[in-house]
Amino acid sequence: MLLTEPHNPKAKGETISVTEQQVESNSKSEFERLLEQSLSFKFEQGDIVKGMVVRIERDGILVDVGGKSEGFVPQKEISNIPVDSIDDVCKVNENLEFYILREENENGQLTLSLKRVAQARGWVQLENQKKNDDTIRAKISAVVKGGVVVDVYGLRGFVPASQLRVKGTTPEELIGMEIPMKILETDTKRNKLILSQRLAVQEEKAAQREKILSTLESGQVVTGEVVRIADFGAFIDLGGLDGLLPISEISWERVSHPSDVLKVGQMVTTKVLKVDQDKGHISLSLKQMQPDPWKEIEDKFSEGQVVNGTVRKIQSFGAFVQIYPGVDALLPTVEMSEQPTAKPEEIVQVGQQVKAIIKKFSPKEHKISLSLKGMDVSDLLGS
Repeated sequence: MLLTEPHNPKAKGETISVTEQQVESNSKSEFERLLEQSLSFKFEQGDIVKGMVVRIERDGILVDVGGKSEGFVPQKEISNIPVDSIDDVCKVNENLEFYILREENENGQLTLSLKRVAQARGWVQLENQKKNDDTIRAKISAVVKGGVVVDVYGLRGFVPASQLRVKGTTPEELIGMEIPMKILETDTKRNKLILSQRLAVQEEKAAQREKILSTLESGQVVTGEVVRIADFGAFIDLGGLDGLLPISEISWERVSHPSDVLKVGQMVTTKVLKVDQDKGHISLSLKQMQPDPWKEIEDKFSEGQVVNGTVRKIQSFGAFVQIYPGVDALLPTVEMSEQPTAKPEEIVQVGQQVKAIIKKFSPKEHKISLSLKGMDVSDLLGS
Protein backbone atom coordinates (compact mmCIF):
# COMPACT_ATOMS: atom_id res chain seq x y z
CA MET A 1 0.00 0.00 0.00
CA LEU A 2 1.01 3.62 -0.55
CA LEU A 3 1.21 5.81 2.58
CA THR A 4 1.37 9.60 2.90
CA GLU A 5 4.44 9.38 5.23
CA PRO A 6 6.88 6.60 6.15
CA HIS A 7 5.59 6.13 9.72
CA ASN A 8 2.71 4.48 11.55
CA PRO A 9 -0.30 6.74 10.98
CA LYS A 10 -2.39 5.14 13.70
CA ALA A 11 0.24 6.13 16.30
CA LYS A 12 -0.61 9.78 15.74
CA GLY A 13 -4.26 9.26 14.90
CA GLU A 14 -3.69 9.81 11.19
CA THR A 15 -5.86 8.23 8.50
CA ILE A 16 -4.90 6.21 5.44
CA SER A 17 -4.33 8.29 2.35
CA VAL A 18 -7.02 8.55 -0.39
CA THR A 19 -4.91 6.46 -2.74
CA GLU A 20 -4.70 3.55 -0.27
CA GLN A 21 -8.41 3.66 0.46
CA GLN A 22 -9.26 3.49 -3.24
CA VAL A 23 -7.01 0.46 -3.81
CA GLU A 24 -8.45 -1.41 -0.83
CA SER A 25 -12.01 -0.48 -1.76
CA ASN A 26 -11.57 -1.52 -5.41
CA SER A 27 -9.98 -4.84 -4.46
CA LYS A 28 -12.78 -5.64 -2.07
CA SER A 29 -15.55 -4.76 -4.46
CA GLU A 30 -13.97 -6.83 -7.26
CA PHE A 31 -13.61 -9.85 -4.98
CA GLU A 32 -17.18 -9.54 -3.77
CA ARG A 33 -18.40 -9.17 -7.35
CA LEU A 34 -16.62 -12.32 -8.49
CA LEU A 35 -17.81 -14.23 -5.43
CA GLU A 36 -21.40 -13.17 -5.92
CA GLN A 37 -21.18 -14.01 -9.64
CA SER A 38 -19.89 -17.53 -8.94
CA LEU A 39 -22.53 -18.13 -6.30
CA SER A 40 -25.37 -16.78 -8.38
CA PHE A 41 -24.46 -18.59 -11.64
CA LYS A 42 -27.61 -20.14 -13.07
CA PHE A 43 -27.42 -23.65 -14.55
CA GLU A 44 -30.16 -24.29 -17.08
CA GLN A 45 -31.61 -27.43 -18.59
CA GLY A 46 -29.95 -28.33 -21.89
CA ASP A 47 -26.61 -26.73 -21.01
CA ILE A 48 -23.34 -28.60 -21.31
CA VAL A 49 -21.16 -28.18 -18.21
CA LYS A 50 -17.73 -29.41 -17.22
CA GLY A 51 -17.36 -31.34 -14.02
CA MET A 52 -15.17 -33.74 -12.10
CA VAL A 53 -16.27 -37.18 -10.95
CA VAL A 54 -15.94 -37.16 -7.15
CA ARG A 55 -17.64 -40.41 -6.26
CA ILE A 56 -19.03 -43.48 -8.01
CA GLU A 57 -22.05 -44.86 -6.24
CA ARG A 58 -24.14 -47.93 -6.77
CA ASP A 59 -26.90 -46.10 -8.60
CA GLY A 60 -24.92 -43.37 -10.33
CA ILE A 61 -22.13 -40.79 -10.27
CA LEU A 62 -21.64 -37.74 -8.04
CA VAL A 63 -20.09 -34.80 -9.91
CA ASP A 64 -18.52 -31.50 -8.82
CA VAL A 65 -19.54 -28.83 -11.35
CA GLY A 66 -18.04 -25.89 -9.43
CA GLY A 67 -19.52 -23.17 -7.27
CA LYS A 68 -22.08 -24.27 -4.73
CA SER A 69 -23.69 -26.83 -7.03
CA GLU A 70 -23.13 -30.51 -7.43
CA GLY A 71 -24.58 -32.91 -9.91
CA PHE A 72 -25.74 -36.49 -10.01
CA VAL A 73 -25.76 -38.80 -13.02
CA PRO A 74 -28.33 -41.61 -12.66
CA GLN A 75 -27.14 -45.01 -13.82
CA LYS A 76 -29.47 -45.01 -16.83
CA GLU A 77 -27.87 -41.76 -18.01
CA ILE A 78 -24.29 -43.02 -17.86
CA SER A 79 -24.15 -44.91 -21.16
CA ASN A 80 -26.48 -45.65 -24.04
CA ILE A 81 -24.70 -48.97 -24.48
CA PRO A 82 -25.06 -51.61 -21.73
CA VAL A 83 -21.92 -51.81 -19.57
CA ASP A 84 -20.88 -54.27 -16.90
CA SER A 85 -19.59 -51.60 -14.51
CA ILE A 86 -19.67 -47.80 -14.21
CA ASP A 87 -15.87 -47.96 -13.93
CA ASP A 88 -15.84 -49.00 -17.59
CA VAL A 89 -17.17 -45.53 -18.48
CA CYS A 90 -15.45 -43.13 -16.08
CA LYS A 91 -13.07 -42.88 -13.11
CA VAL A 92 -12.96 -40.80 -9.91
CA ASN A 93 -11.21 -37.41 -10.44
CA GLU A 94 -11.82 -37.65 -14.18
CA ASN A 95 -12.94 -34.38 -15.81
CA LEU A 96 -15.80 -34.80 -18.26
CA GLU A 97 -18.60 -32.88 -19.94
CA PHE A 98 -22.19 -33.41 -18.82
CA TYR A 99 -25.63 -32.53 -20.15
CA ILE A 100 -28.04 -30.89 -17.69
CA LEU A 101 -31.26 -32.89 -17.63
CA ARG A 102 -32.90 -31.01 -14.75
CA GLU A 103 -32.03 -27.77 -13.00
CA GLU A 104 -31.13 -27.63 -9.31
CA ASN A 105 -33.57 -29.14 -6.86
CA GLU A 106 -34.25 -27.87 -3.33
CA ASN A 107 -30.93 -29.38 -2.24
CA GLY A 108 -29.03 -27.52 -4.96
CA GLN A 109 -28.30 -30.68 -6.93
CA LEU A 110 -28.38 -30.93 -10.72
CA THR A 111 -29.48 -34.03 -12.60
CA LEU A 112 -26.90 -34.71 -15.28
CA SER A 113 -26.42 -37.05 -18.20
CA LEU A 114 -23.17 -38.41 -19.56
CA LYS A 115 -24.68 -40.39 -22.41
CA ARG A 116 -26.47 -37.37 -23.91
CA VAL A 117 -23.11 -35.68 -24.53
CA ALA A 118 -21.78 -38.82 -26.23
CA GLN A 119 -24.97 -39.03 -28.27
CA ALA A 120 -24.73 -35.41 -29.42
CA ARG A 121 -21.14 -35.91 -30.50
CA GLY A 122 -22.06 -39.21 -32.12
CA TRP A 123 -24.81 -37.61 -34.21
CA VAL A 124 -22.45 -34.88 -35.40
CA GLN A 125 -19.83 -37.45 -36.35
CA LEU A 126 -22.35 -39.70 -38.10
CA GLU A 127 -23.83 -36.85 -40.12
CA ASN A 128 -20.36 -35.77 -41.25
CA GLN A 129 -19.48 -39.33 -42.21
CA LYS A 130 -22.76 -39.75 -44.09
CA LYS A 131 -22.00 -36.56 -46.01
CA ASN A 132 -18.54 -37.93 -46.89
CA ASP A 133 -19.95 -41.41 -47.70
CA ASP A 134 -17.51 -42.94 -45.22
CA THR A 135 -17.56 -46.58 -44.17
CA ILE A 136 -17.85 -47.07 -40.41
CA ARG A 137 -17.69 -50.14 -38.18
CA ALA A 138 -20.51 -51.07 -35.83
CA LYS A 139 -21.01 -53.92 -33.38
CA ILE A 140 -24.16 -56.03 -33.52
CA SER A 141 -25.81 -55.98 -30.09
CA ALA A 142 -29.14 -57.70 -30.72
CA VAL A 143 -31.10 -59.63 -33.32
CA VAL A 144 -34.65 -58.32 -33.76
CA LYS A 145 -37.52 -58.90 -36.14
CA GLY A 146 -36.55 -57.70 -39.58
CA GLY A 147 -32.87 -57.10 -38.90
CA VAL A 148 -30.26 -56.39 -36.22
CA VAL A 149 -29.49 -53.60 -33.73
CA VAL A 150 -25.95 -52.19 -33.70
CA ASP A 151 -24.00 -49.92 -31.33
CA VAL A 152 -21.96 -47.04 -32.75
CA TYR A 153 -20.60 -43.89 -31.06
CA GLY A 154 -22.87 -44.37 -28.04
CA LEU A 155 -25.93 -44.64 -30.28
CA ARG A 156 -28.07 -47.50 -31.43
CA GLY A 157 -28.76 -48.11 -35.07
CA PHE A 158 -30.84 -50.56 -37.08
CA VAL A 159 -29.70 -52.69 -40.02
CA PRO A 160 -32.60 -54.20 -42.03
CA ALA A 161 -32.21 -57.86 -42.97
CA SER A 162 -32.16 -56.83 -46.65
CA GLN A 163 -29.03 -54.77 -45.94
CA LEU A 164 -27.12 -57.61 -44.24
CA ARG A 165 -24.51 -59.69 -46.02
CA VAL A 166 -23.29 -62.05 -43.26
CA LYS A 167 -23.00 -65.64 -44.51
CA GLY A 168 -22.61 -68.93 -42.72
CA THR A 169 -23.85 -67.75 -39.31
CA THR A 170 -26.99 -68.15 -37.22
CA PRO A 171 -28.73 -65.01 -35.88
CA GLU A 172 -27.38 -65.67 -32.38
CA GLU A 173 -23.82 -65.88 -33.70
CA LEU A 174 -24.12 -62.35 -35.10
CA ILE A 175 -24.21 -60.77 -31.63
CA GLY A 176 -20.87 -59.18 -30.79
CA MET A 177 -19.70 -59.24 -34.41
CA GLU A 178 -18.21 -55.96 -35.67
CA ILE A 179 -18.91 -55.32 -39.34
CA PRO A 180 -18.43 -52.48 -41.85
CA MET A 181 -21.44 -50.25 -42.51
CA LYS A 182 -22.65 -47.45 -44.73
CA ILE A 183 -25.01 -44.84 -43.27
CA LEU A 184 -28.41 -44.77 -45.01
CA GLU A 185 -30.34 -42.36 -42.78
CA THR A 186 -29.76 -40.14 -39.73
CA ASP A 187 -32.63 -38.39 -37.94
CA THR A 188 -31.58 -36.79 -34.65
CA LYS A 189 -35.08 -35.61 -33.77
CA ARG A 190 -36.51 -39.11 -34.03
CA ASN A 191 -33.30 -40.72 -32.76
CA LYS A 192 -33.29 -42.80 -35.95
CA LEU A 193 -30.18 -44.35 -37.46
CA ILE A 194 -30.40 -46.80 -40.40
CA LEU A 195 -27.30 -48.54 -41.73
CA SER A 196 -26.35 -50.95 -44.51
CA GLN A 197 -23.71 -53.63 -44.57
CA ARG A 198 -24.61 -54.50 -48.17
CA LEU A 199 -23.40 -51.15 -49.53
CA ALA A 200 -20.19 -51.36 -47.52
CA VAL A 201 -19.53 -54.85 -48.88
CA GLN A 202 -20.23 -53.69 -52.44
CA GLU A 203 -17.73 -50.86 -52.07
CA GLU A 204 -15.18 -53.21 -50.55
CA LYS A 205 -15.67 -55.69 -53.38
CA ALA A 206 -15.31 -52.91 -55.95
CA ALA A 207 -11.94 -52.03 -54.44
CA GLN A 208 -10.97 -55.71 -54.39
CA ARG A 209 -12.05 -56.14 -58.03
CA GLU A 210 -9.92 -53.22 -59.10
CA LYS A 211 -6.95 -54.61 -57.20
CA ILE A 212 -7.42 -58.12 -58.62
CA LEU A 213 -7.81 -56.85 -62.18
CA SER A 214 -4.60 -54.85 -61.90
CA THR A 215 -2.62 -57.97 -60.95
CA LEU A 216 -4.14 -60.57 -63.31
CA GLU A 217 -2.70 -61.45 -66.70
CA SER A 218 -3.14 -64.19 -69.29
CA GLY A 219 -1.46 -67.47 -68.41
CA GLN A 220 -1.59 -66.84 -64.66
CA VAL A 221 -2.76 -69.70 -62.44
CA VAL A 222 -5.46 -68.76 -59.89
CA THR A 223 -7.56 -70.61 -57.32
CA GLY A 224 -11.17 -69.74 -56.55
CA GLU A 225 -14.55 -70.98 -55.38
CA VAL A 226 -17.39 -72.04 -57.67
CA VAL A 227 -20.21 -69.65 -56.73
CA ARG A 228 -22.69 -70.13 -59.58
CA ILE A 229 -23.33 -72.67 -62.34
CA ALA A 230 -25.14 -71.91 -65.59
CA ASP A 231 -25.78 -73.84 -68.81
CA PHE A 232 -22.89 -72.04 -70.52
CA GLY A 233 -20.32 -72.39 -67.75
CA ALA A 234 -19.46 -71.62 -64.12
CA PHE A 235 -18.55 -68.46 -62.21
CA ILE A 236 -15.47 -68.64 -60.02
CA ASP A 237 -14.95 -66.19 -57.13
CA LEU A 238 -11.32 -65.12 -57.18
CA GLY A 239 -11.55 -63.17 -53.93
CA GLY A 240 -14.01 -60.41 -54.75
CA LEU A 241 -14.17 -60.72 -58.51
CA ASP A 242 -15.89 -63.48 -60.49
CA GLY A 243 -14.26 -65.09 -63.49
CA LEU A 244 -16.14 -67.10 -66.12
CA LEU A 245 -15.18 -70.69 -66.76
CA PRO A 246 -16.92 -71.54 -70.08
CA ILE A 247 -18.28 -75.05 -70.53
CA SER A 248 -15.82 -75.58 -73.40
CA GLU A 249 -12.92 -74.88 -71.00
CA ILE A 250 -13.97 -77.22 -68.21
CA SER A 251 -12.48 -80.40 -69.65
CA TRP A 252 -10.83 -81.79 -72.77
CA GLU A 253 -13.61 -84.33 -72.78
CA ARG A 254 -17.09 -83.31 -73.91
CA VAL A 255 -19.19 -81.94 -71.03
CA SER A 256 -22.99 -81.99 -71.34
CA HIS A 257 -23.53 -79.59 -68.45
CA PRO A 258 -21.10 -77.86 -66.03
CA SER A 259 -22.93 -79.39 -63.05
CA ASP A 260 -21.77 -82.83 -64.25
CA VAL A 261 -18.23 -81.83 -63.28
CA LEU A 262 -18.47 -78.91 -60.84
CA LYS A 263 -20.40 -78.16 -57.65
CA VAL A 264 -21.14 -74.83 -55.94
CA GLY A 265 -18.64 -74.29 -53.12
CA GLN A 266 -15.96 -76.39 -54.81
CA MET A 267 -12.44 -74.92 -54.94
CA VAL A 268 -10.78 -75.13 -58.35
CA THR A 269 -7.42 -74.09 -59.76
CA THR A 270 -7.64 -72.59 -63.23
CA LYS A 271 -5.54 -70.73 -65.77
CA VAL A 272 -6.38 -67.20 -66.86
CA LEU A 273 -7.19 -67.12 -70.59
CA LYS A 274 -8.08 -63.45 -70.99
CA VAL A 275 -8.47 -60.29 -68.89
CA ASP A 276 -10.58 -57.35 -70.07
CA GLN A 277 -9.52 -54.44 -67.84
CA ASP A 278 -12.16 -52.05 -69.20
CA LYS A 279 -15.14 -54.36 -68.77
CA GLY A 280 -13.77 -56.22 -65.76
CA HIS A 281 -14.23 -59.60 -67.44
CA ILE A 282 -12.01 -62.61 -66.76
CA SER A 283 -12.03 -65.82 -68.79
CA LEU A 284 -10.71 -68.98 -67.15
CA SER A 285 -9.79 -72.48 -68.21
CA LEU A 286 -9.75 -75.65 -66.17
CA LYS A 287 -8.75 -77.94 -69.01
CA GLN A 288 -5.57 -75.92 -69.58
CA MET A 289 -4.43 -77.22 -66.19
CA GLN A 290 -4.58 -80.77 -67.60
CA PRO A 291 -2.29 -82.41 -70.20
CA ASP A 292 -3.34 -81.65 -73.78
CA PRO A 293 -4.56 -84.99 -75.19
CA TRP A 294 -4.16 -83.71 -78.75
CA LYS A 295 -0.41 -83.51 -78.18
CA GLU A 296 -0.37 -86.94 -76.58
CA ILE A 297 -1.93 -88.62 -79.64
CA GLU A 298 0.47 -87.14 -82.23
CA ASP A 299 2.57 -90.31 -82.25
CA LYS A 300 -0.21 -92.72 -81.29
CA PHE A 301 -2.39 -92.51 -84.39
CA SER A 302 -1.96 -92.04 -88.12
CA GLU A 303 -4.09 -91.89 -91.28
CA GLY A 304 -5.37 -95.29 -92.43
CA GLN A 305 -5.22 -96.72 -88.92
CA VAL A 306 -8.23 -98.60 -87.56
CA VAL A 307 -9.28 -97.31 -84.16
CA ASN A 308 -11.87 -98.18 -81.53
CA GLY A 309 -14.22 -95.47 -80.34
CA THR A 310 -17.46 -94.61 -78.57
CA VAL A 311 -20.19 -92.51 -80.16
CA ARG A 312 -20.58 -89.46 -77.87
CA LYS A 313 -22.87 -87.14 -79.82
CA ILE A 314 -24.91 -87.22 -83.03
CA GLN A 315 -25.58 -84.23 -85.27
CA SER A 316 -27.36 -83.97 -88.63
CA PHE A 317 -23.98 -83.94 -90.42
CA GLY A 318 -22.45 -86.87 -88.54
CA ALA A 319 -21.38 -88.28 -85.20
CA PHE A 320 -18.59 -87.48 -82.76
CA VAL A 321 -16.63 -90.52 -81.69
CA GLN A 322 -14.22 -90.48 -78.75
CA ILE A 323 -11.11 -92.40 -79.77
CA TYR A 324 -8.92 -91.21 -76.85
CA PRO A 325 -9.78 -89.52 -73.52
CA GLY A 326 -10.44 -85.90 -74.41
CA VAL A 327 -10.25 -86.47 -78.18
CA ASP A 328 -13.37 -86.67 -80.31
CA ALA A 329 -13.14 -87.47 -84.01
CA LEU A 330 -15.83 -86.67 -86.55
CA LEU A 331 -17.57 -89.46 -88.39
CA PRO A 332 -19.42 -87.65 -91.23
CA THR A 333 -22.76 -89.02 -92.35
CA VAL A 334 -21.42 -89.59 -95.87
CA GLU A 335 -18.66 -91.82 -94.41
CA MET A 336 -20.99 -94.09 -92.49
CA SER A 337 -22.05 -96.35 -95.33
CA GLU A 338 -21.43 -97.17 -98.97
CA GLN A 339 -25.13 -96.55 -99.46
CA PRO A 340 -26.62 -93.04 -99.17
CA THR A 341 -27.76 -92.39 -95.59
CA ALA A 342 -30.34 -89.77 -94.70
CA LYS A 343 -29.93 -89.90 -90.93
CA PRO A 344 -26.85 -90.84 -88.83
CA GLU A 345 -29.16 -92.49 -86.28
CA GLU A 346 -29.90 -95.17 -88.90
CA ILE A 347 -26.29 -96.36 -88.59
CA VAL A 348 -25.01 -95.46 -85.09
CA GLN A 349 -26.40 -94.64 -81.66
CA VAL A 350 -25.01 -92.60 -78.75
CA GLY A 351 -22.95 -94.85 -76.50
CA GLN A 352 -22.33 -97.39 -79.24
CA GLN A 353 -18.79 -98.69 -79.71
CA VAL A 354 -17.44 -98.76 -83.24
CA LYS A 355 -14.29 -99.50 -85.22
CA ALA A 356 -13.42 -96.92 -87.84
CA ILE A 357 -10.62 -95.93 -90.18
CA ILE A 358 -8.79 -92.63 -89.65
CA LYS A 359 -9.29 -90.88 -92.97
CA LYS A 360 -7.74 -87.55 -92.03
CA PHE A 361 -5.42 -86.85 -89.05
CA SER A 362 -4.54 -83.25 -88.09
CA PRO A 363 -3.92 -83.18 -84.30
CA LYS A 364 -2.38 -79.68 -84.35
CA GLU A 365 -5.65 -78.39 -85.79
CA HIS A 366 -7.66 -80.60 -83.42
CA LYS A 367 -9.26 -82.34 -86.39
CA ILE A 368 -9.68 -86.06 -87.02
CA SER A 369 -12.02 -87.50 -89.63
CA LEU A 370 -13.23 -91.12 -89.56
CA SER A 371 -14.87 -93.46 -92.02
CA LEU A 372 -16.85 -96.70 -91.76
CA LYS A 373 -16.64 -97.37 -95.47
CA GLY A 374 -14.84 -100.60 -96.14
CA MET A 375 -15.37 -101.81 -92.59
CA ASP A 376 -17.24 -105.05 -91.99
CA VAL A 377 -20.69 -104.53 -90.50
CA SER A 378 -19.68 -106.82 -87.64
CA ASP A 379 -17.21 -104.13 -86.59
CA LEU A 380 -20.15 -102.00 -85.48
CA LEU A 381 -20.20 -103.54 -82.04
CA GLY A 382 -23.56 -103.48 -80.37
CA SER A 383 -25.44 -103.10 -83.67
